[in-house]
Amino acid sequence: MVEPNGSTLQKSDPDEPSSGVGTMLQPAQPGPQEPPETRGRTTIADGVVEKTSGIATREVPGIHALGGGFTRTMGAVRDRVPGGHASAGRGVKVEVGEKQTAIDLQVVVEYGISIRQVAAEVRENVIAAVERMTGLEVIEVNIAVNDVHLPDEDTPQTSEDRVL
Repeated sequence: MVEPNGSTLQKSDPDEPSSGVGTMLQPAQPGPQEPPETRGRTTIADGVVEKTSGIATREVPGIHALGGGFTRTMGAVRDRVPGGHASAGRGVKVEVGEKQTAIDLQVVVEYGISIRQVAAEVRENVIAAVERMTGLEVIEVNIAVNDVHLPDEDTPQTSEDRVL
């Protein structure tokens, strides 16, 4: 025979305030969860799209440099300053919205290369890189060919120009 031990279970009164001791929390009712992309906001700076576009443009054979004459001159001066470095976004201008971007490029093409073909390859490479990395839709890539680089324009640097 089993004897009662003197303890009894007490049911809580719904009108009585609960101390919270010994109570179990009920799990939240399963409901539709929001997808991750709606749980915050991501902004992409113009500089990110500029650098990505500049790097993608330089990857295309036939592109000698980016930027107009003045931009390239100022960039060359900046590159020679100790601690200075080339800007990946030089010659690139962008407009970035929440979901779309437009890109303007200023390029110098190597002499003897089909400008139309190089422009098409640049456009394709830039669109692929920017859309892959940022998720933004590239609505246009405008390319301005500012110069043609001739092979004899390369002047070798003499030892007098070098800083020792």
